[in-house]
This record gives sequence, structure tokens and C-alpha cells, in this order.
Amino acid sequence: MHRRHVLVGGTALAAALASPWRPVTARAADRSAPPTPDPGRAPSAAPAPELPPRDEIVRVLRRVADHWIGAHADPGDNGWANATFFSGLLALHRLTGAASYLAYARRWAENHAYGLKGGVTTRHADNQCAGQAYLDLHELEPEAQKIAAIETCLRRMTTTDQPARNDDWWWDDALHMAMPPFARVGALRQDPRYWDKMFALYRHTKRAEGGPGLHDAAGTGLWYRDKRFLPGGILSPSGRPVLWSRGNGWVAGGHVKVLKALPAGQRHAAEYRATLTQLVKAVATVQRPDGFWNVSLADPAHLPGPETSGTAFFVYGTAYTIAARLVDQAAYLPVAARAWNGLVATAVHPDGFLGYVQKVGDRPESSQPVTYESTADFGVGAFLLAGTELARLAR
Repeated sequence: MHRRHVLVGGTALAAALASPWRPVTARAADRSAPPTPDPGRAPSAAPAPELPPRDEIVRVLRRVADHWIGAHADPGDNGWANATFFSGLLALHRLTGAASYLAYARRWAENHAYGLKGGVTTRHADNQCAGQAYLDLHELEPEAQKIAAIETCLRRMTTTDQPARNDDWWWDDALHMAMPPFARVGALRQDPRYWDKMFALYRHTKRAEGGPGLHDAAGTGLWYRDKRFLPGGILSPSGRPVLWSRGNGWVAGGHVKVLKALPAGQRHAAEYRATLTQLVKAVATVQRPDGFWNVSLADPAHLPGPETSGTAFFVYGTAYTIAARLVDQAAYLPVAARAWNGLVATAVHPDGFLGYVQKVGDRPESSQPVTYESTADFGVGAFLLAGTELARLAR
């Protein structure tokens, strides 16, 4: 399945991404075709390009969050996937003030003593993702012990544990998992060393990992998941580049969270803004007619169908760039609105269960098929982040 060919850099990649996209109409051949989400109401093939009222967005967010909490009496582990859920839940708490969301998140963090998988000596980005929610909880109810583990961990990487080593983030997901804690601890302590270390790690991922780096800056503006997918590596079955939707979604989410934490004039903030803007503009060109994005961004025939987690992160990134005036609202709000309306019509069940989430993996083929019944904690977290950011643009 993973054939290897020589690809001529960004030119071929850009051509692949720019090739015509055709909606898939042969539903019988699509293993992920859903049952009707809401009896008697089939989802629209072309969602409205306008946002629903803010109150309606919030109602859907609460329905999805409440369903997840109701189905998970045990709030779960402190790994990256569940930590992403709590990042979204705490964003929803900040939007609504709902005490039950704060209580559930607090119980989760206390169950883990605000600790990290792998302890404070870990350098693995996935293990540091929980620090985002701990920082949220500290911001709401300041107590030093809540951020002691994440701060110690990042301080070690910055100052004492091989501080010259910058190749830890070898896959693009890491930008979401670990960049935001570096940005936020630096802001909290007013210590630019954390920002410098974050940029050194980021720069390696972007410009050096695997040789050229994982960012196709001169071509599509998108990111390869890791060096296996760089030109000359793994291609789709039809010979196109593999640009994984959720991998690019992680990148978008990481950039948004970093920019929310950094001072606007911080010396690398302009690069983060430009990179996020380039990504948002690139994915807008390959949005599906139903508002979603395929798992494989450069090959519309490669496992076609709706997918929630990548789509939600692209909504999050697009909504942020609109609010920050990095893109034109008239041009990009319809992109975000169509995606949100598609998610609500197709992926959100009447009881709040969130479907069409590609489960844990590292490429389009992972955890297939993606169906109406496929869900995951990080997908719910991405949906909550998307909706809370979008609600700020709605009336």
C-alpha cells in the first residue's frame, strides 16, 4: 500500500494539491457511508456558508461535552489524547462558566496529582500535552503545585537536560502537544528562554527534520506528518503525496495556542502567524462540498469521506485567523461556517455523541474505516476548541 517513488519537491506536491477535486457520488463504494444521523433529516450536501447564532453553537458544544462526560465517569488517563479533550473542555468552561466542566477537569488533574507521563524528566511531546490543561486550571485557580511538573520538565529541557538538543519534535503532531506549554510557561514567568527553546525545537521540525524539514513552505504550505512522507517516500495508492488531515490539524492547533499565549511583538510571533495563515489558506482550497476535509488532503480518491478531527482543527485555525485579522473575514468565514454546519449535521448524533473521528494513527490509512460511530477523546476536544473559537465570531 505504501509505495515509494521519487517526487520532485514542492512543485509536484503543489500540482497534486491543486488538481481538480470531484465530490464522491458512489456512496455504495464508500465503507464509511453513514446511517442517517437524525431520523427523517439527511445532512445537507452543501452546508450553509453562514454561522448559526452564538447560542446555538454553545448548545451543540454543551450537548457534545455533556455526552462525553456522562459516558465517562472515570475521567481517564493523562496521555496526549485525553489531555486534548480537557484542553477543549476547559475552553468551553471559559466560554460558558459551567461549574461542572471545571469540576470534572479538576478531578481528572487531581487523580494524576498534576503529573506527567514519564515524569519530569520526559522530553516526549506527547507526555507534555497534559501541561496545557494544568496551566488552564492554574490560570483559573492559581496554585503552584498545579504546574510544578510541567514547569520543571520544560525548565530541564531549556537549561539543564541537553539544552543544545533540538530534534525531539520529529513528527508534526508534537507542535500541538508541546509548543503551547513552552509558550505559556515563558509568558507566566516572563522568561524568554522558554520561547527561544521552543523556537529552536520548532525550527528543527519545520526546516531540518528529515533533511528539508516537514513544512512544504515553497509548495502547498502544508506539513508532512514525519520524514517517511517527505518527497521520495510514502505516497498514496495513486502516487500522490500523503498530507494527512489531522497531522496538519495538529499543526494548526499548536500555532493557535502559541499565538494566544505569546506577546504580539515577540520576535518569532510573526513567523508563527505567517505559517498558520499559509496553512489556513491552503486547506481552504481543498475543502469538501459537505464542509469536511478528507483524511488525505492531496488525494481526494484516497479513503474519501468525512472526518471530524482534522476538520475541527481546521475550523479552530480558520476562526482564530479571522478573529486575529490574518485573513479576510468575507472570504474565510464561509469556509469555517460550512465546516461547522457540516460537522453538526453529519457528525453530531442527536444525543451528543460525536462521530466520524479517525481514531489514533499516523496517516490516512490508520483506524479505518472512519464511520458515523467512530469517536475519540481528542476528536471531542478538537470539536470543543473549534466551536468555542467560532462562537466568538457569532452573534
